[in-house]
Amino acid sequence: MIMLTKIGLSNFKCFADLDLPCAPLTLLCGLNGMGKSSVMQALLVLRQSYDLRELREGRIALGGELADIGTGRDALFEYADSDIVEFSLHRDDVEAPCELSCEYNRELDRLNLGPSPDAPGEFGISNAWRRVPPFSGAFVYIDAERAGPRKLYPHSETAAWREDLGVRGEYALNYLAAHGDETWPEKDPRFEGCDSRRLTAGVERWLGEISPGAHLRLRTVAEADALVAGFAFDRPGDVATRPFRATNVGFGLSYVLPLLVAMFLPAGTLCLIENPEAHMHPRGQTKLAELAVRATMAGVQIIVETHSDHFMDGVRIAVREGLIPPEHAAFHYFERKDGATVVSSPKIDGNGRLSSWPAGFFDQHEENLIRLLAPVK
Repeated sequence: MIMLTKIGLSNFKCFADLDLPCAPLTLLCGLNGMGKSSVMQALLVLRQSYDLRELREGRIALGGELADIGTGRDALFEYADSDIVEFSLHRDDVEAPCELSCEYNRELDRLNLGPSPDAPGEFGISNAWRRVPPFSGAFVYIDAERAGPRKLYPHSETAAWREDLGVRGEYALNYLAAHGDETWPEKDPRFEGCDSRRLTAGVERWLGEISPGAHLRLRTVAEADALVAGFAFDRPGDVATRPFRATNVGFGLSYVLPLLVAMFLPAGTLCLIENPEAHMHPRGQTKLAELAVRATMAGVQIIVETHSDHFMDGVRIAVREGLIPPEHAAFHYFERKDGATVVSSPKIDGNGRLSSWPAGFFDQHEENLIRLLAPVK
C-alpha cells in the first residue's frame, strides 16, 4: 500500500506554513472556518490538475468537478510575504517528497507553475513527482453535500469500471450494482461477521450496524440508465416490512451508503470524506468509524473532516480494543491565531487516550454539563 505520510502547504488559503502528518486514518477536527476544508481542497486541486493534464501546460486547475476555490487571489494566503504557493506530498514509497511550486500571476489572477526546484527550464514539479506522480492511484472524494434520497439514481458502466462514486456519491449504488457479486480477499477485516465476502454482503452488514435490521434493495432500469433503490427492515422482535422507496425513508441511510461503498474500495485507494456524521444517529457514527478503521486495515487510506466526537470516539475505541495500533490514527485540531490557521496534533496511546485536549477540541459536552449542573441564579 502506498500512503501519504505528510501534507505540506505554504501560502495556500489560510495557511502560511503547514506540515500535517498523515496516518492510514487521519481526522481533521475543529470549529467551522478554521481550515480543515482547505487541506482537503489542496489535495482536490492537485488531483484535478493532474486529471485534467493542466500541469503539463504549467497551470493549476483551481476550478473543476472536485473543487472550485475561485481565482489565484482566493488561493494565495492573505498575509503572504511572497507570491509563491507551494505544495509538498510525502509518501512512504519514495524518500524525496513530491513537490510543486506555483507563482501567483496578479495580472491574470491565477496560479501558474513556477520553475522546477531541481529541473532548470521545466515547470515547477520536483523530480520525485515526475518519476511517480502522487495521484496515479485510485482516488475517491465524497462531499459533505451528498446525493440524498432519490426516486432514481444514475446508472453508468463507464463510472463503474472507473470506480467513480461521484463527488456527491451519486454513482455509489451504480458501483455496488456492477461489483456487488464480486468477492473480496480472505480475512478482509471489513467482512468480519459476514456470511459471504461478496461486496453486497459487506455493505449490507454495515448498513445493518448503522440502522439495525435495514436492508438495501436495488433494481436496474437499463433502458433509462437508472437505478431504483429501496430499504426494507426486519428488526428483531418486530414485523418485517416490504421495501420502501428511498424517498420515504429519510436522509440517513441514503447519505451513509456512499461512505460504506467507498470504504469497501480496493487496497491502495486514497479516500477523502467530509462530514461522515451528517444525518446519522450517534450510534451509527461510532460504527462508521469502526468500519473506517477496518478499511485502513485492508489497505485504504482515509482522510476525514469531521465535527463528530462520536466518530472520533469510535476510532479511539478501535485503538483501545486492538483493531489498529495507535500510530495508524492521526488527530489534528485546527484553530485560528493572528489571521493564520495553526494545528494541534494530540497523540493517542494504546488505551485510546489522547496526550492533550486543546480548548475547543470536542469539549462541548463537558461545557454543557457544567452549565446544567451549575446552581440556578
